Amino acid sequence: MISVVVIDDEPKARETIINILQLSPTKLKIAGQADDVKSGFDVINTQNPDLVLLDINLPDGTGFDLLKKFEKINFKVIFITAHEEYAIIAFKFSALDYILKPVASGELLQSVEKASESIHKEETELKLSAFLSNLDKIRKIVLKTAESIHIVNVKDIIHCEADGNYTNFYIDNGEKLMVSKTLKDYTEMLEQAGFFRTHQSHLVNLDHISRYEKTEGGHLVMDNKSIVPVSSRKKETLFRLFESM
Repeated sequence: MISVVVIDDEPKARETIINILQLSPTKLKIAGQADDVKSGFDVINTQNPDLVLLDINLPDGTGFDLLKKFEKINFKVIFITAHEEYAIIAFKFSALDYILKPVASGELLQSVEKASESIHKEETELKLSAFLSNLDKIRKIVLKTAESIHIVNVKDIIHCEADGNYTNFYIDNGEKLMVSKTLKDYTEMLEQAGFFRTHQSHLVNLDHISRYEKTEGGHLVMDNKSIVPVSSRKKETLFRLFESM
């Protein structure tokens, strides 16, 4: 879900823009609206949007004045204006796009789609960076089965599989340990130790991946010959991880 703030001093212009956004196939949430620099600054600080659609001429200054108020701009900007002469300045502010009024719905929707792709790419890169910086921080894990309490080296876990309210741990010595906790209970901790959630029901140790098979929609073959599915939305991140290994 991409959160959007619309800043324009004309109520009708804001209404038109929002109506067009509602046609977008990208999941959008209108996080707020504003009609000048002051209210725009306030709503951006309050809502922390992913994307700002910004007019240039505002009653108490310009869209550029608004952007100068931020020490760091943590959102994408699409300028929407009736004045084409500001385009060069707009792109100096790293604007993603510059759309002239009257707004053409196709042009705006295409620009929003481009913003969505850019936002998702940056989110993926941040997750990868955090993931790689946390590798090897966790060395052992306590796994309580019905019969025993096991102290397991994290590096020896090949993969984990959800089984209802239980989780199966597959260890490189051939053991299978069933623990009465959900996979979700272990995911955040093990992701800091080099594991990756390939699927709703599967968490794998990257060090124990043998290969990726492209057939039948794509799946992993682990060191113990287990077949682990990879959901379509996880493939891009997984391939990026492969490139960094």
